[in-house]
Amino acid sequence: MSHDLLQALAIFAAGLAAGTINAVVGSGTLITFPTLLAFGYPPVLANVSNNVGLVPGVASGVHGYRAELAGQRRRVLRLGSASLCGGLLGAILLLVLPSGAFKAIVPVLIGIALVMVVFQPRLARWVAARQRTRAGGAAPVSQEPGVQVGGPVLWVLVFLSGIYGGYFGAAQGVLLIGIMGVAFTDTMLRINAVKNVLAGLVNGVAALVFIIATHIDWGAAGLIACGAILGGQVGARIGRKLPPWGLRVVIVCVGVAALVKLLA
Repeated sequence: MSHDLLQALAIFAAGLAAGTINAVVGSGTLITFPTLLAFGYPPVLANVSNNVGLVPGVASGVHGYRAELAGQRRRVLRLGSASLCGGLLGAILLLVLPSGAFKAIVPVLIGIALVMVVFQPRLARWVAARQRTRAGGAAPVSQEPGVQVGGPVLWVLVFLSGIYGGYFGAAQGVLLIGIMGVAFTDTMLRINAVKNVLAGLVNGVAALVFIIATHIDWGAAGLIACGAILGGQVGARIGRKLPPWGLRVVIVCVGVAALVKLLA
């Protein structure tokens, strides 16, 4: 088997894994970005090509969680505007700042993302306990007229997470789940469904900026997209049954490998 074919299969497999993880947790970039680095892609080119490639997978995950989005239109519209604005600004910052700045910043961002992934279970337990306390044992509100949409502080926090997502994006899903879990009394599945939409908006607007303004490796982006589309469906259908610790172990191992390569 040729080296090029092996590389293509590896990038496709990384996209598949990332699409699955993004639908369930939201840290798929920590799989695909290091994979592209391992095959010699420059960091900025790897980041923008990865972003473009993951957009269809995120859309696939949104479709898979469409039932959980019922009754959340107002919430999605309000917070979606914050994600769009933040993602746009983050993408512009990536392009206007020197490439050396990204190379210097990205190891820190990967480290932060890995910490968030490791502590995600503790965050989820804390959020669930807070929701039970606030709900007072009542069932979460799921109808459109009474759905919580949050105030200006939540909008700003989602906007800031959008800047992070547009600039790099790893573990932005973990950030969004934490932010909305604190703000809303709702089930984690419904919050996760909104997270997929918001992350998709950030990735989508950033991808549009990158396509217009910079060079994309369409071969790598296409392979990631094909894998991520399939992975989005896998994550939506069977991702709830996968052991969360197993996903986190994979993410941490690949992320550490990326750190070693970037710092070497």
